[in-house]
Amino acid sequence: MTLQELKAAIEGILFISGDEGVTIEQLSDLLELDKHVVQEALDELRNSYQNEARGLQIVEVAHAYRLSTKPEHAPYFKKLAAAPQQGGLSQAALEALAIIAYRQPITRVEVEDVRGVKSEKAIQTLISKLLVKEVGRAPGTGRPILYGTTSQFLDHFGLKSLEELPPLPEAVDEKSLEDEADLFFQQVKEEWSNPENE
Repeated sequence: MTLQELKAAIEGILFISGDEGVTIEQLSDLLELDKHVVQEALDELRNSYQNEARGLQIVEVAHAYRLSTKPEHAPYFKKLAAAPQQGGLSQAALEALAIIAYRQPITRVEVEDVRGVKSEKAIQTLISKLLVKEVGRAPGTGRPILYGTTSQFLDHFGLKSLEELPPLPEAVDEKSLEDEADLFFQQVKEEWSNPENE
């Protein structure tokens, strides 16, 4: 296989893998080639996407590589996202998302303890938007569901991992968590704004 054929194969695999993406290990297994050879070909392919006038790029999200659109085209995508079929996130959903992001894995009751109000609908909205998912069960009575963020959450905020979340103050109380959430989700509130309260 020539280098050009290898890059073409990687490009096809990235396209087929969609939002989930593929790791170097997976590419190496699929192509039956050494990881270093695959990494070099992937790096060359990434550079060609960056240096040419193309609408896509190759990004790393949660240790997996995938095809993605370029940030400079965001205004067009915002128009698409603002279409009527696209729902937004309410203040309640944004608050719940911030709490889950910083304290995961976390149960619904724990989210409600921080927010001081019921959060079932907000969490269901986040699940339907693929920003939050069930990640297990807590030990104890009833074994409540534990929630955590998804790779789509990382992708939306341009994070490689949760370690890139802005740090919270050392003494975290409910008020400081709300303030941090307001700062962190200011951008997403503009993009996903929805006047309905949940």
